[in-house]
Amino acid sequence: MAISTVKVSSKVKSGYTTTIDCSHNFIIDQPKAAGGRDEGPNPLEVFLSSLGGCVCAIGKIISNQKKLKVKAIEVSVEGDIDKDFLMGTTDEGRAGFTEIRVYAKIDADMSLEEKKDFMAQITRRCPIADNILNVSVISPNVE
Repeated sequence: MAISTVKVSSKVKSGYTTTIDCSHNFIIDQPKAAGGRDEGPNPLEVFLSSLGGCVCAIGKIISNQKKLKVKAIEVSVEGDIDKDFLMGTTDEGRAGFTEIRVYAKIDADMSLEEKKDFMAQITRRCPIADNILNVSVISPNVE
């Protein structure tokens, strides 16, 4: 088993604009209506987009490994969340998404059954999907 550690760092000062330092730095923010400056996607959008991006990347890896002629993969992701819980106006429910739906359009010379099998392989190998489907240990540390 080849374990690698992936590291990113996040920093917020005033407001909600959060700088993410990683291989390609970016900003996470909140919309102006929520008190942010709207300089980037919000954390929920980043989370969902990481799933879509991972599905695309793993799909390309699998298609290259198996020499499948996949011309394109287009993914849209949507999730249902109780914003009252995350805003602290209720203690009932949970903070995370209660359902996440992934819609994939696979442009390839495959039957519908072959596309479904391909998508199942992608889901099984996608680290983001795995972290959503299975429990990972989160170890908070404060300095």
